[in-house]
Amino acid sequence: MVKLPRDCSGRQAVRAFQRAGWAVARQTASHIILVKAGHRPTLSVPDHKVLDPGLLRSLIRHAELSIDEFVRLLP
Repeated sequence: MVKLPRDCSGRQAVRAFQRAGWAVARQTASHIILVKAGHRPTLSVPDHKVLDPGLLRSLIRHAELSIDEFVRLLP
């Protein structure tokens, strides 16, 4: 099992989610809102230099990805 990255920025997370089929709907202040057809929840990713591990884990869970899949999608 791959460990959760500790130095993942908001922009890197958005790029990884885009590779998984999520699309940027809008940006409100420092949060990037992602949507995906067929999924009711949206992802709100803060545009921070480093995301908190708990927040990143929650975003991955809401996107219905595993940590392994997410790490493979990172640039």
